[in-house]
Amino acid sequence: MDDQMDDQMNDSRATDSQANLAANVRRLRAARGLSQQRMAELSGMPRPTWASLESGAANPTLAVLQRTASALQVSIEELIGPPRTAARLFRASEIRAKKRRGASLRPLLPESIAGLDISRMELEPGGQFPGVPHTPGTREYLSCLVGRIELVASGERWELEPGDTLVFRGDQRHSYRNLDGRRPATAITVVCFAPAPT
Repeated sequence: MDDQMDDQMNDSRATDSQANLAANVRRLRAARGLSQQRMAELSGMPRPTWASLESGAANPTLAVLQRTASALQVSIEELIGPPRTAARLFRASEIRAKKRRGASLRPLLPESIAGLDISRMELEPGGQFPGVPHTPGTREYLSCLVGRIELVASGERWELEPGDTLVFRGDQRHSYRNLDGRRPATAITVVCFAPAPT
């Protein structure tokens, strides 16, 4: 009885691996925008062999798996493992907003990208807050979406309306203010940090 159960479990794992292989090979080829014929050429295999990998009908040898992984530039483990998801939904509750007097900044990119910060800025009616001077050479982009926003940097003053974008040095003192005392204002801020001196 135990041997029969072990055989069934092994058959199930083999079936899962075949299904994973087929799904992964199709997904990875499609992500590269290549045809089955082109992938067969890159891997040095006949096109029908590639097609059988994608259909799940193949029972490939280790050599075929190695050629397939090499052509797709992935590991064999990635070929036969559970498919990796191509997307992840981040709920609003997972993304922490930074709140300051009269304003909140919510990152638009929940996963950090080195040297880049993109946030949605919401200013309460009449709200304002000071920006933080960044590393010398940093550039900031402020794009007004809703309302009227004033930016003051190094003694100069700009008013932005919906659709306006201002590019300025982010390594200087600056501040943001909602010019409307009755309605909130919204903007997107992009900070491109200059590399720190080494």
